Amino acid sequence: QVQVVESGGGLVEPGGSLRLSCAASGTIFTIYNMGWYRQVPGKQRELVADITRGGTTTYAGSVKGRFTVSRDNAKNTVYLQMNTLKVEDTAVYSCHADLGVGLGAPTYWGQGTQVTVSS
Repeated sequence: QVQVVESGGGLVEPGGSLRLSCAASGTIFTIYNMGWYRQVPGKQRELVADITRGGTTTYAGSVKGRFTVSRDNAKNTVYLQMNTLKVEDTAVYSCHADLGVGLGAPTYWGQGTQVTVSS
């Protein structure tokens, strides 16, 4: 059994910063990719940022230069530092942890944390 729990969401003004954390726990041997997606009502979930076990990162174009993803492999934790937040960053942010690679690999998701950017 694997649990994935996010924290750190909230309300922030435009231009502000937030840091999200996501910890995976349970029966885990190796976590490969970890990362963050976001979703707003009526739209598809979209990739925000991903990071491999070795630290290679991928970002959505809309957040590049403003968001930074990092991870602590010893703690099975991934972080998302969000700076210069915009109203359009408002969404539910969900974390995933991949316990395998390739098609059909087990992926676990958290419940999501709300980020609201508003003045």
